[in-house]
Amino acid sequence: MTVTASVHREPGVPFLIRVLWFFLIGWHVTLYWVAAAWLLNLTVIGLPLGVWMLHRVPLVLTLRMPSSYHVAEFRNGRLVNWYQDAPQHGWLLRLIYFLLIGWWLSLLWALLGWLLCVSIIGLPIGVLMLNRLPTVTTLMRY
Repeated sequence: MTVTASVHREPGVPFLIRVLWFFLIGWHVTLYWVAAAWLLNLTVIGLPLGVWMLHRVPLVLTLRMPSSYHVAEFRNGRLVNWYQDAPQHGWLLRLIYFLLIGWWLSLLWALLGWLLCVSIIGLPIGVLMLNRLPTVTTLMRY
């Protein structure tokens, strides 16, 4: 029995375009994006959209797309398993985490990350923090 796996990773936006986007648009818009997401999170009706917006902060900040890859496993020439992107924690664990920790920690995390982006020394740490915001909010694996 022969088992083979094929992994394909999606290409992202070129680095130079991401840097230009960050300095010209992303850094400024991200603050308003996070504030709008948090205002939506304060309402039951807006909560799904607010969490969706927090998960898109890396895209708004630096045009960083979620890590996307496809894995296909073949056995004797037949496809036996196929999955896309990183496996996530169970929804119940993510819900409990969000309700107890994620909703308030993500606001502090986002504001601190945004403030670190003001200085050249703090910029790499701030961008890293904002890129990890989906994980801090709902344990989403990126």
